[in-house]
Amino acid sequence: MIEHSHVDDINVLMKRRREELEELKKFNINPYPYEFSRTDFSSDILASFSDDAPKRNVAIAGRIMSLRRMGKASFCHIQDSKGKIQVYLKKDDVGEIYDAFKLLDIGDIIGVNGFIFRTKMGEVSVHAESFSVLSKSLRPLPIVKEKVDEQGNTVTFDEFSDKELRYRQRYVDLIVNPHVREVFFKRAQIVKTIRNFLDAQGFLEVETPVLQPLYGGAFARPFITHHNALDTQLYLRIADELYLKRLLVGGIDGVYEISKDFRNEGMDRNHNPEFTMMEVYVPYKDYVWMMKMVEKMFAEVALAINGSLKCNVDDKEINLSAPFQRLTMFDSIEKYTGKNLRGKNENELRAIAKELQVEVDKIASSGTIIDSIFSEKVQQHLIQPTFITDYPVEMSPLAKRHRTEEGLVERFELFINAQEVCNAFSELNDPLDQRSRFEEQMKQRERGDVEAQVLDEDFLRAMEFGMPPAAGLGMGIDRLTMLLTNQHSIRDVVLFPHMKPEK
Repeated sequence: MIEHSHVDDINVLMKRRREELEELKKFNINPYPYEFSRTDFSSDILASFSDDAPKRNVAIAGRIMSLRRMGKASFCHIQDSKGKIQVYLKKDDVGEIYDAFKLLDIGDIIGVNGFIFRTKMGEVSVHAESFSVLSKSLRPLPIVKEKVDEQGNTVTFDEFSDKELRYRQRYVDLIVNPHVREVFFKRAQIVKTIRNFLDAQGFLEVETPVLQPLYGGAFARPFITHHNALDTQLYLRIADELYLKRLLVGGIDGVYEISKDFRNEGMDRNHNPEFTMMEVYVPYKDYVWMMKMVEKMFAEVALAINGSLKCNVDDKEINLSAPFQRLTMFDSIEKYTGKNLRGKNENELRAIAKELQVEVDKIASSGTIIDSIFSEKVQQHLIQPTFITDYPVEMSPLAKRHRTEEGLVERFELFINAQEVCNAFSELNDPLDQRSRFEEQMKQRERGDVEAQVLDEDFLRAMEFGMPPAAGLGMGIDRLTMLLTNQHSIRDVVLFPHMKPEK
């Protein structure tokens, strides 16, 4: 709860800033001009400065983050997208406009033309020959302050550290916590590296519908909307899979999409209702080939982002060197619970779940029970990269049946730091088997499983024209970013995560 005195202080400061805004106009200053010709950035200036080099003129722009006025001279630090640099302003150099500088505050954005020099205190700075007001800030920033107490301890206060407030006001978070920007710069580099890797394989990047007349490709509840002109119900996609497979039918040799997907489900540190997925489908390959491709792709991304195949996550060192560990789902459950679930019927699985103190819903199918046991008893142990392979057919209605083991499919999920990062199949391309699987899913829906997949007649029609054998992969960009930037919540790698409405 915000104390009234603090709110009152904020209101006083906002009132004062509006008064300053009017005073600036009396100096014939437009506090919101149209442009400024910036030629330099803070970090580049600091990196290239040499005391022996001749004077160099620069034009910089950024937000005032500290301010120190001393009569006819002033110092301030301005922050741009690459860092901070000190600016020295002297009335004799900038002229009468210097008197307007007293109307500026921390948070205002200015442009400065001048030359680089080193101060008597040794700090590389810009000596202003002119400055421009580029944006007058009407709200005070929550600038971190420090003071030394009587015991000599440094005390920090006014930190902008409240997680919920940082997520809601990401624009402020990015200003006062510059390290946050690095996460999103790295996220952009991750996407770029994945795209370059897939393009180098000769795969085609495509776009498929976000609004779909029928949803599919995952176990999830959709968001529902209405198209007025067509007077029809539409769904925001929960996955791209069924449309990308249609393109394999159409004869495209390898397709991928990096896209937003939407699932109307719970929110926690690993789940946001809107998230970014990369899905790729490659004809004439299988899930064994896809495992090797994933290892190569992860290595390339890790090297591009961190310069190493090792990364620190939650005080653990993760090694992304190939080959990753491989365990079948049943073997992993037996390893960590001592229970062999092979061949067990639904009643037997329920009894084992009860013995292991794993709660399962009364409508849960055999596959759902196995998945619940795995999630609660195995997943927490999968810290180093591990492919969990060969899932029960009930859990994977779009995967090809295992070539040697009855009742299983050729599927893997990659787990790192106890999180699922990607999911892949040898893709089912038998239209009759696919129809049977969809029909079984519809029976699960009738039992009350609202996340069971729906029967898609158009997708089945496409498969009846013939789809080549293929390997497919879905990978969560958000979770991969969490891993490679050592972030603990998906909200820390999404610029504007969904939140409860403000009161």
